[in-house]
Amino acid sequence: MKVRPSSMPSVRGLSAGALGLAVFALISACSGGGAGAGRDAGADGRRQVPTWTSGVTPAEVGDQMRVPIPDEATDRRAAHQNGFQDDGLLLAFTVPTARVDAFLTRLAPEQPLTHRAEALTRSVKPMTPFAHLGLKEPETLADVRGGPVCAPCAGELNSLEVAVHPIDAQRSRVCLRGVD
Repeated sequence: MKVRPSSMPSVRGLSAGALGLAVFALISACSGGGAGAGRDAGADGRRQVPTWTSGVTPAEVGDQMRVPIPDEATDRRAAHQNGFQDDGLLLAFTVPTARVDAFLTRLAPEQPLTHRAEALTRSVKPMTPFAHLGLKEPETLADVRGGPVCAPCAGELNSLEVAVHPIDAQRSRVCLRGVD
C-alpha cells in the first residue's frame, strides 16, 4: 500500500500543534492553582493585584519603613498594598507643628525638601493612594513640604517619600509613602 503525502501529518502542522500545546500549558500554569489560589479572587477566579492587607498597624508599617513614629503622634493611620512586583506602604500621623523639623531631621533626607505653595492642578492618581486611609493626596493640597527621603533606600525599601501639611497653627500631618 502506498501512502499519499496528503494523508501524512506535516512536520509544520506538528510543530505548530506542539507549540500551541506548550503555550496553553504555560498560560494554565501561570494563571492560578498554586498556594493562595482563590484568595482575593476576581469573578474569573484569578487573584487580583493589587490587594490591601487587612489589620496592618501603623507600628508595623513604621518598622517596615524604618521610620520611628514620634511618641506624641496622634491620628495614626497605615496601609500595606500587595502589588505584583512591589508593595506599597502608607503611613500618616499628626504631630505638633513645632516638632515637624525634628522629625524630618531624623529622616535625614538626601536633598533639601521642597515647599509647594499651591496644590497641583493636574489629575493625581497614585498607585498607592492615601484615599485608602480616608485622607486627601498630598499632591492635591497647598502648603506642602516634601520630597524623597531615600531612593533607593538602604535595606529593603526601593523608595520613601515624605509630605508634611499643616492642619492648623498647632498641628501638621505627616504622610509617608514607601515602595518595598
